[in-house]
Amino acid sequence: MHTVVVGTSGVTASDVLAVARGGARVELSEEAVAALAAAREIVDALAAKPDPVYGVSTGFGALATRHISPELRAQLQRNIVRSHAAGMGPAVEREVVRALMFLRLKTVCSGHTGVRPEVAQTMADLLNAGITPVVHEYGSLGCSGDLAPLSHCALALMGEGDAEGPDGVVRPAAELLAAHGIQPVELREKEGLALLNGTDGMLGMLIMALADLDTLYRSADVTAALSLEALLGTDRVLAPELHAIRPHPGQAASAANMLAVLKGSGLTGHHQDDAPRVQDAYSVRCAPQVAGAGRDTMAHARLVADRELASAVDNPVVLPDGRVESNGNFHGAPVAYVLDFLAVAAADLGSIAERRTDRLLDKNRSHGLPPFLADDAGVDSGLMIAQYTQAALVSELKRLAVPASADSIPSSAMQEDHVSMGWSAARKLRTAVDNLTRVLAIELYAATRAVELREGLTPAPATQAVIDAVREAGVQGPGPDRFLAPDLAAADAFVRDGRLLAAVEKVTGPLQ
Repeated sequence: MHTVVVGTSGVTASDVLAVARGGARVELSEEAVAALAAAREIVDALAAKPDPVYGVSTGFGALATRHISPELRAQLQRNIVRSHAAGMGPAVEREVVRALMFLRLKTVCSGHTGVRPEVAQTMADLLNAGITPVVHEYGSLGCSGDLAPLSHCALALMGEGDAEGPDGVVRPAAELLAAHGIQPVELREKEGLALLNGTDGMLGMLIMALADLDTLYRSADVTAALSLEALLGTDRVLAPELHAIRPHPGQAASAANMLAVLKGSGLTGHHQDDAPRVQDAYSVRCAPQVAGAGRDTMAHARLVADRELASAVDNPVVLPDGRVESNGNFHGAPVAYVLDFLAVAAADLGSIAERRTDRLLDKNRSHGLPPFLADDAGVDSGLMIAQYTQAALVSELKRLAVPASADSIPSSAMQEDHVSMGWSAARKLRTAVDNLTRVLAIELYAATRAVELREGLTPAPATQAVIDAVREAGVQGPGPDRFLAPDLAAADAFVRDGRLLAAVEKVTGPLQ
């Protein structure tokens, strides 16, 4: 099994995906263990002094003015975890919790948190045992980080609360730890706070969304090319020299992908035939500009994610010179903004795909295709309601594009008076990504059927490869009306698991 070694200098997005989705094992480097021990010595020295230090010998948040005596400090750390584990609603996905735990471990290993090496090792042990704490949908304002979600994870480290075992069954965390020979941790000064104070949930979801969107944006180039072909459009608008004079890199990549898919097509270039038209509609002609803008948005989001992966997010932090200083690095604004930005781009990509699908079904705009791509229009409704479903999904995408990060509800008796709502931005982006996959699947379903209805014209080799593969996947072609939901589900799975791209890239080589 693949192993990810966590050091002091952060981890990569690939590391996060390997642990969250691939079940990779986690190990601590010798450097990380040494840094953990060195920072802990500083915290222990401060704890022994009479002067109050936030997070070490004081209360938290609006209660930070109280100095806590040594005999109550272990109780203080337990209490902050128990009281902050206040989430509600359904449990979030296993991969989200694994990403959350791994990214908190990454920060702990930076040597800036003051957590003991044995606590970090226990965090790794839970990941390696496949023990996933139950984390709820609601509870994070994104400042100070993802408090409630991280608290539910810390609770499991203490042997409290519920967790999902490697078999998928939820049990008391104490039972799962005992079954795997893991000793619950007894938290000491600062450790409870250090386990809760980070942007790890929103960052983990950002990284996974970027991975999914990378697949979807390339898939969208394929479905756009299929629609262009089915509508007898022109591929001249995809010429590299046209995109070079507006040098947005995402736009150029999208156009190049579409051009690669359409290479050798016998359907393109017929826009001057029976019903001459000077230009294709915007949804066809401007596909690279819209998808390209989304790609460039992703590039910015990756930059933010990479910076956050290299960060040590905690409050207070242990600095190399031995100082323990309070800060505001836990604020989720940088991550929340790009999560919202990606939801806007996803909504627009879904919107333009739906417009192309509608055009394929409208006999007044499809340039010779039957109404709704029906076998016997009037007797058959064809794909009429598939487009309704797609429109409903796009409408939902637009609602999900409303930014969460523009909101703020003060908390903690006005101590935390401006929050990021980054967790909420991440949760709605996951839904947006899920719905965008379905939208593109419906365009794929309509476009492949439309291409097959263009009798006497030969599609591009890449197009034919897609049609062959999607039919093998159980998505049926033209014909009389039938129960559509299974076809749409099969098309969704075909896009979602990467088989669409695999079919195309066998002909075109890797898309950009």
